[in-house]
Amino acid sequence: MAHNGPVRSQLAQSDDDPLPNLVTIVGSGVPSSFEISVDGDIEMIADDPAAEATVVSTKAAEGTIDVGVKRFRFSGQMANIQTVDWNGVPAPDSPSTPTVHVEYDAPQR
Repeated sequence: MAHNGPVRSQLAQSDDDPLPNLVTIVGSGVPSSFEISVDGDIEMIADDPAAEATVVSTKAAEGTIDVGVKRFRFSGQMANIQTVDWNGVPAPDSPSTPTVHVEYDAPQR
């Protein structure tokens, strides 16, 4: 599976990064799906997003998570976030959906 854009690592970012914001998806221990979209650009912070089965376009990302975290840097504003558990029940109706944290002007880690 090929990835049609730059793969970012935390080491490759600089203080004048054009993607100053951070969204973190935290798995709840139950297989779940997520979709996030922004009005700017978005990129996954990972060595190989394709290996993690996460689809990232210039303005959106979608994938699955059960445990662990997935992080994305983005510019602009968060436009939409949708999470559903393994039964297709959306947040906030399901306690099993992943937790989503959005930080604007987040420091580099």
